[in-house]
Amino acid sequence: MAGVIELNDGQARLVVAPETGAAIARYDALAAGAAPVPLLKPGDGGGASGCQLLVPWSNRISGGGFTFDDRFHAVAPNVPGEAFPIHGDGFQKPWRLARRTDTEAELLLDEGAIGPYRYAATVTYALREGALEARLSVENRAGLRLPYGLGFHPWFPRGETTTLQAKARRVWLEDERHLPVGVVPVSERPTWDFAQATPLPPAWVNNAFEGWDGRATIAQPEQGVAVTLAASPELDVYVLYSPSPDAGFFCFEPVSHTVDAHHGEGLTVLGHGETMSAAMGLEWAETN
Repeated sequence: MAGVIELNDGQARLVVAPETGAAIARYDALAAGAAPVPLLKPGDGGGASGCQLLVPWSNRISGGGFTFDDRFHAVAPNVPGEAFPIHGDGFQKPWRLARRTDTEAELLLDEGAIGPYRYAATVTYALREGALEARLSVENRAGLRLPYGLGFHPWFPRGETTTLQAKARRVWLEDERHLPVGVVPVSERPTWDFAQATPLPPAWVNNAFEGWDGRATIAQPEQGVAVTLAASPELDVYVLYSPSPDAGFFCFEPVSHTVDAHHGEGLTVLGHGETMSAAMGLEWAETN
């Protein structure tokens, strides 16, 4: 891949694609005498692979936009085939490299612009003893107060024996438009209860989970590894997207708010010049 940035600390390798939204294209475990093990679904970071940055919000906005401070702000759809604007525009813009070492890189988006949003964003990726820390920040430059959100969108390999552990209390149900239609206790959907390590359900899942403690473990017995995900307190919701057992992937997205929060709650109001940040850590260990 041309124009990528590769970090390596001897225990893991990270490949970042600045031109593709500063997305992670690869995150591989490096074990002595063995081939690299992909901890995220490898690719170019654009689309169904790696990990995208979600800024200045996560997931969908219905209604053609949103009303805030008694003013309607139109937001047009930004992804072909999607009826609603989704995930902001940070993942669609080229970012520039501000600094780097062998194990750390900082990238900047100077002119984010979608709907009413005008913002700058920064992401820092760092490898430490094979573990990855990603920290994302956004600054409101719109000249008016607006509600913001952040998140990460990692794509994980899904094998026949993959399990997920991620304890939550509530789950939002969705309609055919992938918009929320009510929240129920996870206990009412036992196949979506991941309090213990559990295989992913065979049926479609595309739901936001609340009451999450910010930790998840993804075990990949076929690869002999497990990945522990830790999210900062700002990311107190996760979205699980798992279309089918034969998809070969699933997404576990730590985010700061639920779906269509512009018509609900959970976003962070920033005045002009104010900032918010969030972080995600991934740590791997061999299980064989």
